[in-house]
Amino acid sequence: MANSRSARKRIRSSERKHLRNRAVKSAVRTKVIKARHALLEEGGAAGDAELHAAIRALDRAAEKGVLHRNNARRRKSRLASMAARLANVAEGAEGAAARSAAAGGAKGRSAKQPARAAAAKSAAKPAAKAPAAKAAAAKATAAAKPAARTPKSR
Repeated sequence: MANSRSARKRIRSSERKHLRNRAVKSAVRTKVIKARHALLEEGGAAGDAELHAAIRALDRAAEKGVLHRNNARRRKSRLASMAARLANVAEGAEGAAARSAAAGGAKGRSAKQPARAAAAKSAAKPAAKAPAAKAAAAKATAAAKPAARTPKSR
């Protein structure tokens, strides 16, 4: 526990700032997610309005010091580039696969890779559990041995 009055005050003020920062970060995340979803939908006007709201929220969070200014700039850049890619796709070939790729969907993963990763995980799990089972068996035998001993004679 803090010993001085100034340390106690610092704890109180940092707790207030923590709560405010957490609320602002949560609001920014919500607006960014809404903007992404609005951009992925077909409606252009709603997507632009949500994009503008997300950029405004990021700017305000950076201005308050909740987010680092470069972090806010990076997020705004990613949103804007996603909007530009989706606008280019809308002009050209219209398709779900093209929109997903423009939004950064599959990211070069093929359909076979998730199946391989799942198979590797399931094969690795029993091997990882085997040493734990051996350790449990060793503990059980060790616990049984002291009970079998005879007490020392004095």
